[in-house]
Amino acid sequence: MIRPVRPDKLARGLRELARWGASPAAGIATAAISHPHEVAVEDEAGSLSFSGLHRRSNALARGLRATGIREGDGVAIMCRNHRGFLEATLACSKLGADGLFMNTAFAGPQLAEVVEREEPVALVYDQEFSELLSEAGRDVWRFVAWSDDGDATDPTLEDLIASNDDSDLDAPQESSRFVILTSGTTGSPKGAHRSQPDSLGPVAALFSKIPLHARERTMIAAPMFHSWGFAHLTLGLALNSTYVLRRRFDPEETLRATAASGATALVVVPVMMQRILELPADAIARYDLSRLRVTAASGSTLPGELATEWMDTFGDNLYNLYGSTEVAWATIATPEDLRAAPGTAGRPPRGTRVKIVDHDGNDVPPGKTGRVFVGNDEIKFEGYTGGGGKEELGGLLSSGDVGHFEAGRLFIDGRDDEMIVSGGENVFPREVEDLLAGHGSIAEAAVIGVPDEEFGQRLKAFVVTREEIELSEEEVRAYVKSNLARFKVPREIEFLDSLPRNATGKVLKRELA
Repeated sequence: MIRPVRPDKLARGLRELARWGASPAAGIATAAISHPHEVAVEDEAGSLSFSGLHRRSNALARGLRATGIREGDGVAIMCRNHRGFLEATLACSKLGADGLFMNTAFAGPQLAEVVEREEPVALVYDQEFSELLSEAGRDVWRFVAWSDDGDATDPTLEDLIASNDDSDLDAPQESSRFVILTSGTTGSPKGAHRSQPDSLGPVAALFSKIPLHARERTMIAAPMFHSWGFAHLTLGLALNSTYVLRRRFDPEETLRATAASGATALVVVPVMMQRILELPADAIARYDLSRLRVTAASGSTLPGELATEWMDTFGDNLYNLYGSTEVAWATIATPEDLRAAPGTAGRPPRGTRVKIVDHDGNDVPPGKTGRVFVGNDEIKFEGYTGGGGKEELGGLLSSGDVGHFEAGRLFIDGRDDEMIVSGGENVFPREVEDLLAGHGSIAEAAVIGVPDEEFGQRLKAFVVTREEIELSEEEVRAYVKSNLARFKVPREIEFLDSLPRNATGKVLKRELA
């Protein structure tokens, strides 16, 4: 992070840090001082410098304030990855308004439910979502962040920026909160609020495992409304990184943009890696990714076979973070970890504690499966915005998963509430899913428990085969039977064209059920 800088710029930057604290507003203000003319963001609208992004977010903050938005008010942001997302987030930080990040994959009723519960006073959205948001917050101020054809139904961010002064603002009395919605894979999405850290400790924790460097380019393919994408937004501000953004994920365009921009880091969720590796070999070979030092993955399960195939194709640059919206991170797997133990979630970084306990809260020995509890010294989950929180144990939060340690590395065995009891035997779907993912003819698979009169529950597998490959139910069952215990063999196999997933790649098992 630290590089030589002129003494006058250093002094001005330190004043901004003292004024704004550890906030996105501080990040862009100091970057505009240190590297005013360097590129801050490259998106489909072109390039924007740090100074330009700083001034535009100043003008936007003034425009929102002139509309009537005040410190502590909520602003819902439903945007894809582009400069409008950044400008709205920075403007909220400068105003002291609270940002609520809306999931672009949610259905209309879910969005209406979230807006009704969270009660934002304004909504910033991309024009493509206007119909989806027709029932959400009809009585709030609405602003369009991006319109493909320039025909916006509400005032645009560009209107506010163009009509307001872009000089610096006074810092708010209280720092903004940013609320990230849980994935909603098991029910209604909740708003999870974590306090902003008082130091650079959390940044240091991530940098201790993931070698991101200052003033390099980062392709953020993961959605920025998700905790993983938003983490790299904030890390990028600390590093004065150039963000390379595309509004929609396309496997080949992601490779092209990463190569063309000279990005040294690529931020993805695992299903994006899978889609890239499914490209024809000649398409992958078309793009030079030799400068790519870090592929940062998180957001859903990373099968060991997928990690190995990625590194065999693009080099040993893969870093996988295991965590959740509530606990932030628990462990990080480096390329060395993933080579030595494919499928591992890695080791806890500095300042992070992970415990494996039984259902009575007692520690379990290495190799034995138990419930995963996590604590970070500097990032605190402050509960859900609608009330309630996660189970706690000695200052640690439940991740909702079960797992075990081997040789100091964490392995996740499944969700605590996904355990299937079949004929008195406990089965976690993750083990069967990982095995199926390693079959040469299977692209992806998911396993659930379904009611059974004789055994209580039985396993059912949903399988997506690779293109133009036919596979029988008996072949799938025989493969599992030859590798796992008999009671772990799915009694039903259903073949699908694709698995239902949310925006970050998590399989929606409630839909399968």
